Amino acid sequence: MSDRTPWQGWRRSSEENAGLPAAKGPGSRRPFGATWWGKAWVDALVHRARLDPGRLSRGRSYARRGSVLELTVDPGVVSATVQGSRTTPYEVNVRIRAFTDDEWEAVFDVVSAQIGRVAALLDGELPPEVVDDAQAAGLELLPDAGEVKTACNCPDFAVPCKHSAAVCFLIADALDDDPFVLLLLRGRKRDELMAALRARRSTGGEQAVLKQRPVGVLAKAAFAKVPGPVPLPLKPLAQPGVPSAVLMLDPPRQSGIDKHDLVVLATDAARRAWELASGDGDGGFGLTRDEDLARRAAGLLGTSALADLAHRAGVPARRLTSWAIAWREGGAGGFAVAESTVEVAPEALAEGRESLGVDAVVEGNQVTADRRQLRLGADGLWYLFGEQFNDWVLRGTGAADPRDLLG
Repeated sequence: MSDRTPWQGWRRSSEENAGLPAAKGPGSRRPFGATWWGKAWVDALVHRARLDPGRLSRGRSYARRGSVLELTVDPGVVSATVQGSRTTPYEVNVRIRAFTDDEWEAVFDVVSAQIGRVAALLDGELPPEVVDDAQAAGLELLPDAGEVKTACNCPDFAVPCKHSAAVCFLIADALDDDPFVLLLLRGRKRDELMAALRARRSTGGEQAVLKQRPVGVLAKAAFAKVPGPVPLPLKPLAQPGVPSAVLMLDPPRQSGIDKHDLVVLATDAARRAWELASGDGDGGFGLTRDEDLARRAAGLLGTSALADLAHRAGVPARRLTSWAIAWREGGAGGFAVAESTVEVAPEALAEGRESLGVDAVVEGNQVTADRRQLRLGADGLWYLFGEQFNDWVLRGTGAADPRDLLG
C-alpha cells in the first residue's frame, strides 16, 4: 500500500498485487477474509454468486496470481483494472451504498455516547463494537449480498463475473489490512471522521456524556462515606462453565496465534478459576511443567488435540497419553507414583505383599502379582496398576489400605 494516502482513497498497486501467491504451487490456496470484517465481505460475495458459483473459483485464481493490476477504494465505490485473456485490461467497479450525511450524524450520535469508542477511533483504532453502534442507529456497516453491485466491461453476463469476483476477494484483503476501509466505502474519509468526532468532543459532547453517565465518584466523597458491610462472594456454579464468547476479530495473520487455541486456554482458565472458587482444588498453581502438561492432557483424552499438544510440548504422544490417564485417575499423587520410583523401607511394603499374596514380587516401591501391581507413593497412599499392552496403567485414586483397592 505504498501508493496509499490515508483516507484519500485506499489503493493497492500492480506491484503489490503481483506479490500475491501464484494460482499454482506452494501457498496458492491462501484464504481471503482472515478477519471478521473480511470474512463478512466474502460471505456476502459467496451468497450473491450462489446461482453461478463457478465464477468464484476463477475469481480466486485471478486474485491469487496478481491479475488485478490496481485497486482503489473511494467512498461508495471500488475501481480496479483486471488483466484478462485480451491485451487490454478490463475495467471493474464494485459499489455499495454510502450513508447520507444525516445517517452519519445518527451514527456519530450513538458512537459519541461511548467514551471508549471515541478514544479508540481518535487513536486510529476501529473497535468491532462500532458495527453494533451503527445497528443502534438503524444502519448496517457490513453490506449484505444484495448491496454489493458489480460492473465489468467484459462480455461475460454473469454477476459477478470472474474479473469482478477477483476484485471482491482483494477487497477482503483490504479489509483484513485496514478495517477502516469499510467506513470509507460507507462514505467517510478518515479526516472527515476524525474532524466530526473532535468537533463533538470540543463542543462539550464528551462532558455531556459524563454528566448523563457517571462512571465513578470523587475520591474525597468516597473517603467520607461510612464503610458498608463487605459483600459475600457469589456462590460458584455446580460445575465449571465454558466460555461462549466468539472472537469479534481473528488474531492478525502474522501473529501466529490460532483462535481455537485461545478458546482452549480460556476454557482451561475457567475450570481452574472454578476450582479455586468452589474449593474443589487449588487451580493447578504450584504444579511443575510436566504435572501441568499431564493435567491439560487429561482433559484431551480421546481427542486429536492430545497428539497436537504432545507435538508442541516435545513429548511422545504415547507417553503423554500415559501421563494423562495417570492424572485423570489419581491426580498429582497418581501421576507422581506412575512416573517415579519412591524409596521406601522394606517393612512398609509388607501390607501390600500380604494383600496380593505370598507369591507377590517386591521391587522398590512396587508389589506385583500376576497382572496387578500395587505401588506405594510418597504421599503414603497405595495405588493399583493393571497390565495393558505390556505397560502398567493406573486404575484409580489412591487409598491408605491396599485391600480397599483389591476388593
